[in-house]
Amino acid sequence: MDLSPLKAALADVVAIPVTPFAEDGSLDTAAHRALLRRMLDGGVRIVTPNGNTGEFYALTPGERRTVTELTVDEAGGRAAVLVGVGHDIPTAVADAEHARDAGADMVMVHQPVHPYVSQDGWIDYHRAIAEAVPGLGVVPYIRNPLLAGERLAELADGCPNVIGVKYAVPDAARFAGFARDAGPERFVWVAGLAELYAPSYFATGATGFTSGLVNVAPGVSLSMLEALRAGDYTAAMKVWEQIRPFEDLRADRQSADNVTVVKEALAALGLCRRDVRPPSRVLPEAQRAEVAGLVAGWSV
Repeated sequence: MDLSPLKAALADVVAIPVTPFAEDGSLDTAAHRALLRRMLDGGVRIVTPNGNTGEFYALTPGERRTVTELTVDEAGGRAAVLVGVGHDIPTAVADAEHARDAGADMVMVHQPVHPYVSQDGWIDYHRAIAEAVPGLGVVPYIRNPLLAGERLAELADGCPNVIGVKYAVPDAARFAGFARDAGPERFVWVAGLAELYAPSYFATGATGFTSGLVNVAPGVSLSMLEALRAGDYTAAMKVWEQIRPFEDLRADRQSADNVTVVKEALAALGLCRRDVRPPSRVLPEAQRAEVAGLVAGWSV
């Protein structure tokens, strides 16, 4: 199996779409499709349904599958589809197999949320998923600073479809060491903490970054990628400065309003409702105008 097209697809702005909800709390599939088309028309080339910005842990199994199917349908070959999977192994495997059958290209494996995770157990968990879908690329989502890079290499020794990493530990030096211990050229390294961390992670080996902001302003995220690919860190940091207030709102209080701020921006643009599901909550009225003002300044 030639994995090079999948690797090339990962080295990009990896969009994490929101999941819009209707007034009755159900999925708003029409709004979801419209948001996906807007991103695709804006130049997005890879999307991750069922990511954290899509409120993965607040969706039912049936909703996750609906989100996967409509994303693959809207992508229609215009963009690669990297489906988020997780929870217990049978659930993660079933969702990965569904992603394969729906026509997705890759799966991103959410970091296990069990309070007791051994490094051997981490390998076993990902191996079970990767072996179930050998025809799909597999991308572990790593948030654990204690995981050793050598363990990722060990996983890939037995599962060659493990082709990339969404690395989301907020420590650029640790990322640099982890990548070099795992094999910097062996995997595609995606900066998993979005635009604010992208420049520092690109400086030490990343070639892609995730984005929730791309739901709101695809051109802003893609302009940062263009600058980083060119090695123009001055231009990249100008984008960084532009979006910093927005991303700081998302990151405040351990990212309590990470999804909420993005949905509030979309609501200000009239693109979807601001509704989120617990454990997220709707942004307080006092902060809504602040978000709208930030977005207005981007000329989206």
